[in-house]
Amino acid sequence: MHELIIILDFGSQYTQLIARRIRELNVYCEIHPWNKIPTLGSNVKGVILSGSPFSVRDPQAPQPDLTAIKGNLPLLGICFGAQYLSHHFGGEVAPSNTREYGRANLQFVDTNNILTKGLTEGSQVWMSHGDTIKHIPSNYKVICSTHDVEVAGYAIEGENTFGIQFHPEVYHSTEGKLLLQNFIVDVCHCACDWTADSFIEETTSRLQAELGQDKVILGLSGGVDSSVAAVLLHKAIGPNLHCIFVDNGLLRKNEFQDVLASYQGMGLNVKGVDASSRFYSALEGLTDPELKRKAIGRVFVDVFDEESKLVENAKWLAQGTIYPDVIESVSATGGPSQTIKSHHNVGGLPDYMKLQVVEPLRLLFKDEVRRIGRSLEIDQRILGRHPFPGPGLGIRILGEVTAQKVSILQEVDAIFINGLKEDGLYDEVWQAGAIFLPVQSVGVMGDERTYENAVALRAVSSTDGMTADWVHLPYEFLAKISNKIINQVRGINRVTYDISSKPPATIEWE
Repeated sequence: MHELIIILDFGSQYTQLIARRIRELNVYCEIHPWNKIPTLGSNVKGVILSGSPFSVRDPQAPQPDLTAIKGNLPLLGICFGAQYLSHHFGGEVAPSNTREYGRANLQFVDTNNILTKGLTEGSQVWMSHGDTIKHIPSNYKVICSTHDVEVAGYAIEGENTFGIQFHPEVYHSTEGKLLLQNFIVDVCHCACDWTADSFIEETTSRLQAELGQDKVILGLSGGVDSSVAAVLLHKAIGPNLHCIFVDNGLLRKNEFQDVLASYQGMGLNVKGVDASSRFYSALEGLTDPELKRKAIGRVFVDVFDEESKLVENAKWLAQGTIYPDVIESVSATGGPSQTIKSHHNVGGLPDYMKLQVVEPLRLLFKDEVRRIGRSLEIDQRILGRHPFPGPGLGIRILGEVTAQKVSILQEVDAIFINGLKEDGLYDEVWQAGAIFLPVQSVGVMGDERTYENAVALRAVSSTDGMTADWVHLPYEFLAKISNKIINQVRGINRVTYDISSKPPATIEWE
């Protein structure tokens, strides 16, 4: 069993960032709801308590049972976690008299403390809290302060227990990675040996033990996630992996033929299935985004149910589910938090489909998946592809989906994506695509009035899809692409560019 850091999640928007920063140190970590603490085996090297939207003074605030953790394992509380460790053990937490959100600077640092060694006075940290720690218990010692926050960090004497009021996991805490490294390496004594190669070795062994000689069906999408999952499974079970690439009629222009050929060239056992008419029929008359996603997911499952029956003794359905899919579909805290959108490859299968699910990438972020793919020597043309949603163009066509709208959007999308590649901009963008808008507008072409459709172009920068910002593409490029689209795609007379970030918007429009 690999060394493990446990992160107890209290519902913070930054919890996933804590995990990513720790994994960047080549240490494996898992996020668990605060009220579902896992068995603490000998491989657990430390525990981190996340932030939370709750106040520790709220009667409904989380009350974790830390009996087996505090004083026994290295423990770091961040924001709410730090306030809880103070408030619950004899300190005082009260509403702050000043706003404590955003940038602040350390004015005092105890450089002799194991957690804050190497940090410099004046370094920037990121605050995000409405309460503040007024008093700490007598055996707690302040190890860093800002102008407005005296107890920006503390250590408990006689324990490897610490609290930090700011968020070391966010980019704006300039020495945050060093603080986390101090905790992971010097306090928890982690070996930092969880690498792409070690993940491949461990996952391959686990898959071999779990699957044995069973046959596995894998749905390929042409994207990075399913491709890496396929190669990883092929490494583990060879010809017992049966890949199916479904044309749902919602792929990009020529994608079905091109991607199918590339998979066959990789030596994968892959079958192409044209089910586009079934997806169009299921989408007929639907305009609600969630209903469209569910319809696409339902047909997706039906197709795989039928195809699995053609593979004798198939027992498993493999999926390229990754961590952001899980986070956006299921509450990370196990509580009643809102589901942003459903993902057709998350949440198991209906009872009538007699296949078990295997998801080798379920706990990885997108950047980690690409690192695994490079270690597996997968072609960079596949690894470098932008993410593409499982429901495809079905959620990039606002309103009812029809074959005609898909055809128009495919042409628009091809001009945009090919333009990014031709101008050397593709690799500077994390994800890009076009959206068919449910509006028509007046235009003029030659001496004739037109009343045709509008599209929006979307290009964002991100690392894992959890947050994203719009890309400042050159005006000259946007002008050229807009001109090409309007002149070459019949039915479009207006092009817009989406300059929304995530949050508050999402990357996809639906």
